[in-house]
Amino acid sequence: MKKLLLTGFEPFLGFPINPTERIVSALNGQTIGDYKIVGLLLPVDFSSAPNRIVEEVRGLGPDAVISLGLAAGRNALTPERIAINCRDGAPDNKGVALEDAPIAEGGPDGYFSSLPIRTMVNVLKENGYPAEISNSAGTYLCNNVMYSVLHELTVSGRTIPAGFIHIPASHELAISGKKAMPSWSESDLLEAVKIAINCLE
Repeated sequence: MKKLLLTGFEPFLGFPINPTERIVSALNGQTIGDYKIVGLLLPVDFSSAPNRIVEEVRGLGPDAVISLGLAAGRNALTPERIAINCRDGAPDNKGVALEDAPIAEGGPDGYFSSLPIRTMVNVLKENGYPAEISNSAGTYLCNNVMYSVLHELTVSGRTIPAGFIHIPASHELAISGKKAMPSWSESDLLEAVKIAINCLE
């Protein structure tokens, strides 16, 4: 049986809930298609998050990696096309703020996702879920983790499907938040992630 490393993040930037945490917990240990899911919750920490996922990739030797992140404000599931070699933005959960900092010194400017992102978007739409490819994973922890995994796989000479998918807020998060934002039910978020995983070969 193939192994899929599925990661999510803890709450961050004042959001009391991160729906990716619940999705990863719900799917950990399940089998979807040809893949046994291994869930991993990551801290919102510029230093430890990329190190943690790279350690897991090295130790587990997964056959695919999908990282999930919250994109509050987006109304669709959005697989990311590219990660860039830059860390920037708001302070992480330890209060560390970076500006124009590279992820990998001397590394490539960017890496394209090796997930079947077009297929994922098409199949999600066919099943009634809003989806589109995103051309920017930003410069925060989501981009950092995506770049770090793809860099590790490239340096180690491994070719497996790997990349990042942003999800909208859950209804619970939208209700608890201080500003209006699009939201999905937790059951729809979970089902949409399952559909995306089923697109892996």
